[in-house]
Amino acid sequence: MPTPSLAALPIRRLSLRDLTACADLSEDRGWPREEHKWGFLLTAGKGFGIDDPEGGLVAACVVTEYGSPQRPDLGAIGMVLVAQRHARHGIGRHLMRHVVSATATTPLTLYATPYGRPLYEELGFKVTGRAEMLTGRFIPEGTEPRMLTRAATAEDLPSILRLDEEVFGADRTHLIARVPAFADQLRVAEEDGRIIGYAAAWPNMDTQVVGPLIARDTETAKALIASLAAGTDRPLRTDIDVRHEELRAWLKDRGLASVVFSAVMTYGITDLPGDWTRRFAPLTVAAG
Repeated sequence: MPTPSLAALPIRRLSLRDLTACADLSEDRGWPREEHKWGFLLTAGKGFGIDDPEGGLVAACVVTEYGSPQRPDLGAIGMVLVAQRHARHGIGRHLMRHVVSATATTPLTLYATPYGRPLYEELGFKVTGRAEMLTGRFIPEGTEPRMLTRAATAEDLPSILRLDEEVFGADRTHLIARVPAFADQLRVAEEDGRIIGYAAAWPNMDTQVVGPLIARDTETAKALIASLAAGTDRPLRTDIDVRHEELRAWLKDRGLASVVFSAVMTYGITDLPGDWTRRFAPLTVAAG
């Protein structure tokens, strides 16, 4: 149970005014500050936090909902953090119970580390998949990809949104429409004038995170990643669904190394909606 003093503190909604406090909380737990990502999530999603009477935040998390605002199809939970000085006092459980209650009947999903998984299982979340984080400097193959890609334009956005909803299984317009401003690169793959895949690369500390990555097949995914890698001098980082074994092996051949596996967990549904065969990587594990 939470310590009495902290249990009495209210859980409130966070806003962009809390950006620095959220980044401080990340740093307190040994994470990168990730202010760019925090700002994006606090704008596109709903932040929840507990204020520390001594200043800053005791705990925080973000829920990003998809589908109708009145009746969301899915909510993704991420950035669940508790200040180091208050760890192991049940604060994370207190916050998560509030979030699950606040989202009512909305199905939920999250990416869990081995450390956080027991808490989520206690709350009723079930493991439905896994993702592998890969990072490193991409080594080009030395040959041009068989499929050409190009930079996305404003005119591509309606087609990207249609493809994204078809593959993801829920409307993510409020999230994906923000990607062009959030990311350094947004590229599409086309065939016969039709967009068959898209991917973005956005800055996170000293890396470029590849995500979202949605593609018709593995070859299309490879072409998109190679084109994004050609547009940056930073190492790449991405989280690939483990069922995409060919892409994971190709990325390792191209210089990326495995960092950690995370469990994909759901609450209120037995599996994620959409078409996993075309969903290769999330925008960020914090937003599903």
